Amino acid sequence: MSNIQKTLSIIKPDAVERNLQDQIKQDFINNGFEIIKEKKIHISKEEAESFYKVHESKPFYNDLCTYLSSGPIIVMSLQKDNAVMDNRKLMGATNPTEAEEGTLRKKYGISIDKNSVHGSDSSENAKIELDFFFKN
Repeated sequence: MSNIQKTLSIIKPDAVERNLQDQIKQDFINNGFEIIKEKKIHISKEEAESFYKVHESKPFYNDLCTYLSSGPIIVMSLQKDNAVMDNRKLMGATNPTEAEEGTLRKKYGISIDKNSVHGSDSSENAKIELDFFFKN
């Protein structure tokens, strides 16, 4: 049975700065994802705060928002069977030093903060996050 889902992926400022977006997009395609929509944007700190509101109470919240708004990002709507969990698996652990070989964060991440990619953590959040960037 098919379980086609959409999920949000963000190529973060550190990866865009290093011009890795084409390699990262190719990794998604090679892993069976279809890139439905994409755009390169530069969000404000306020927009980042709104996007990461779920993390508001955490100690890393301010740094996370400052970082996401520090340079251009690529936001993408990805689609495939089980897109949310498959994207989480492909991204790897938040900390690149703990991520499995072959994962995006292991290949491209610099640090726990500059880990190159973001992906929705549930289908509920995928919908919210996709609506945040792709309100039509």
